Amino acid sequence: MKSGRGATVNEEGIVPDSKRHRVAEDSSPSASASLLPSENPLHKLANYEDDDDEEVYRKSRALNWYNNGREAGVNGQQNDGRAEGGEILHDSDSEDEEGHNQGRRSRTVEIRRDCPYLDTVNRQVLDFDFERFCSVSLSNLNVYACLVCGKYYQGRGKKSHAYTHSLEAGHHVYINLQTEKVYCLPDGYEINDPSLDDIRHVLNPRFTREQVEQLDKNKQWSRTLDGSDYLPGMVGLNNIKETDFVNVTIQSLMRVTPLRNFFLIPENYQHCKSPLVHRFGELTRKIWHARNFKGQVSPHEFLQSVMKASKKRFRIGVQSDPVEFMSWLLNTLHADLRTSKKDSSIIHQCFQGELEVVKEVPDKAITEKKENSNEQNGLPAEGGNENNISDTSRMPFLMLGLDLPPPPLFKDVMEKNIIPQVPLFNILKKFDGEAITEVVRPHIARMRYRVTRLPQYLILHMRRFTKNNFFVEKNPTLVNFPVKNLELKDYIPLPSPKENEQLRSKYDLIANVVHDGKPGEGSYRVFVQRKSEELWYEMQDLHVSETLPQMVALSEAYMQIYEQHK
Repeated sequence: MKSGRGATVNEEGIVPDSKRHRVAEDSSPSASASLLPSENPLHKLANYEDDDDEEVYRKSRALNWYNNGREAGVNGQQNDGRAEGGEILHDSDSEDEEGHNQGRRSRTVEIRRDCPYLDTVNRQVLDFDFERFCSVSLSNLNVYACLVCGKYYQGRGKKSHAYTHSLEAGHHVYINLQTEKVYCLPDGYEINDPSLDDIRHVLNPRFTREQVEQLDKNKQWSRTLDGSDYLPGMVGLNNIKETDFVNVTIQSLMRVTPLRNFFLIPENYQHCKSPLVHRFGELTRKIWHARNFKGQVSPHEFLQSVMKASKKRFRIGVQSDPVEFMSWLLNTLHADLRTSKKDSSIIHQCFQGELEVVKEVPDKAITEKKENSNEQNGLPAEGGNENNISDTSRMPFLMLGLDLPPPPLFKDVMEKNIIPQVPLFNILKKFDGEAITEVVRPHIARMRYRVTRLPQYLILHMRRFTKNNFFVEKNPTLVNFPVKNLELKDYIPLPSPKENEQLRSKYDLIANVVHDGKPGEGSYRVFVQRKSEELWYEMQDLHVSETLPQMVALSEAYMQIYEQHK
């Protein structure tokens, strides 16, 4: 897993693209020998092979395991799949059908279509959202889920925890969380019954490309096991502990159609070795799955990947800023998805635009020379006539930061603070190429910005929070913005389109993140649009309710995503 990438919002409120390059992977024989080959990078540290002796699990982590396995693999038998019509399958102890069974002895596994214990399967207790670790050994090697109590256990050999649980508790049906095969323990035969397919779909939701294309046209509700209804794509996310900043970011990105469609098909990123990418894809498929057992999803596995990739910059139990998290997530996903042949990804295709930046920096050398000359000649110092060095450059962006006017310091006649309002178009003038923005970091400069290329999806964030040495202040200014038909060309200059192309400068709002409460103590919620019926929903963790478009415009907007008209 790659290290966290510190993509931050700069002084101008612009999130530049990450310029990091992926560190080349070590392809030396010694490096490749330390790990077994695995198609799924989420399990590259795990070996899904059963054995009657638990000593195998310890040996699999020993340094000399590879050499022992290679010697045994020369004389061992290998099998690469399930028998199609027969009742007996010669299967190695490995549950992974990708050829990872070198060094293991083979054994016969009976396949039966009738199992007397299928009526003990309890779908109400099954929850596949949490990390797949054995509840006894805390190992992620060869983990099975008990379909009777829902707990995770390691292995199915005679000395394994799953085998022991089957004898002690009388629970006999188990599913391998990696291969999705179902077994009866302690008998050891594989169960091939179509009635278990719904469990496999919840364990690993899958979509065809035809289903993906029809998602935004679907108006049907789905029903959970407890009889409640939910809308695929409009499910609540569990707030594990102070993780609402993650939930609103995920819910917002789920409205970006090309991004969602990309991650719904795992083949689109099967070349990627980043666990964060695959966890994000899994979470996307669970949110949009129409056959869930329950009407909410827990992003626990995704959060674990986030903590590791960001080196605990974002972690469970600590409130963070969704703008900073969105910036970090987009830059990290782009860096992990891009290939060596082209420096592009689905992230850039959706969100990348371009700015022309004119930067004026005082020329201290010329200014000091004039001051020294004036002192020698007895002339007064010249004020305000600094010589500036101007520099013009092009800067790609994934997000634009907008500055809010300062709130009033006085109260009205009713002894209440006046809450000012400002039109979105006024604060967008920052990017008209003429408005000057003064910055002090990393050094004093005067900046002018002009949009030279608009992205397909425009992310705006209002800079509500101001930090100083003592505390954080929140600007309560309300921003008046249109929910539909935001026409940018009427307010900021845009480049002329190329021949046979039409200027696409009109946008519709699809997600609006709101902060409630005091800075550092409040919570986040998000308004999102359901495209199939053009309805708006308010989402705050597990709470999902339909709302009016007028309520969206009355909120204290903090981050917004606009979709370009096609």
